[in-house]
Amino acid sequence: MFLRSVKPSASQAKPSAWKRQIIKLGGLGLLASVVSLGQLHVVQAASLDEVKARGYIAVATEDDFKPFEFVENGVPTGFDTELLGLVKKKISIDIKQDIMPWPGILPGITTGKYEAAVTAVLVTAERKGTFDFTTPVAESTTYFATKKGSSVKSADDLVGKVVGAQTGSAMLGDLKALDAELKKKHGGSGIKEIVEYQSYPEAYQDVGNGRLDAVANTQINLNSLIQTRPDMFVLGGKVGNPVYIAWALKKGNTGVLQLMNGALLDIRKSGAMYQLQKKWFGATFESMPQSVN
Repeated sequence: MFLRSVKPSASQAKPSAWKRQIIKLGGLGLLASVVSLGQLHVVQAASLDEVKARGYIAVATEDDFKPFEFVENGVPTGFDTELLGLVKKKISIDIKQDIMPWPGILPGITTGKYEAAVTAVLVTAERKGTFDFTTPVAESTTYFATKKGSSVKSADDLVGKVVGAQTGSAMLGDLKALDAELKKKHGGSGIKEIVEYQSYPEAYQDVGNGRLDAVANTQINLNSLIQTRPDMFVLGGKVGNPVYIAWALKKGNTGVLQLMNGALLDIRKSGAMYQLQKKWFGATFESMPQSVN
């Protein structure tokens, strides 16, 4: 499953695993950029006039982060790759795309090697200090899932129930915050027990065998689970507030940002962005704000 958020051990760490962590715990991505800045020469990102003179916009895309972007049979694919294809048709400047592991992408923006990170970057207050973001391309919100046939439908139904989430994840934080809200609302009665798991497959198994009443994860993840096992699981209600995913540019690169935003907003207005969301995520996010900066 994707969008995981627990740091792997040094012996297990892989680029895609780091990406899964960073998208949920956004500050670590910025930390990686800051560390890289100490090792690399920082230059200004190319302005729109410079990009036009050069003849192309340079972008970087993750190589292994389904369903946002990945390589299959040697061909780049995924939500961001298809969306970028639509953007290319909207603008008059060529776009050159490098496919690479996640650790080099944000440092590539901060050092001016690339104009944009065309990849699933979680928008955080910390990152806004270094990057400007395009209009959001997806939403990441914590929901819960239950075993098919469960009477648990809404967040209020979790009172007195046993609910699982992954240790150290933002989803666990959302679940704990919901528990506090439920206790205020229901005179001290909240979730009976929050069980922490090292991995989500274990939690899903416990929902299936009845040890858990529900499991909290992102809507995108849970939709993927339900598509795989529609006989076993159903989506419940919202647990957390929405956060957004967008493409990142170096702060102050206004001309390139406006160019890309114009194309993305046209694609969104036409409905084509929502069609891609439905295809790759199993959900559409039509209530996203136009700007997250």
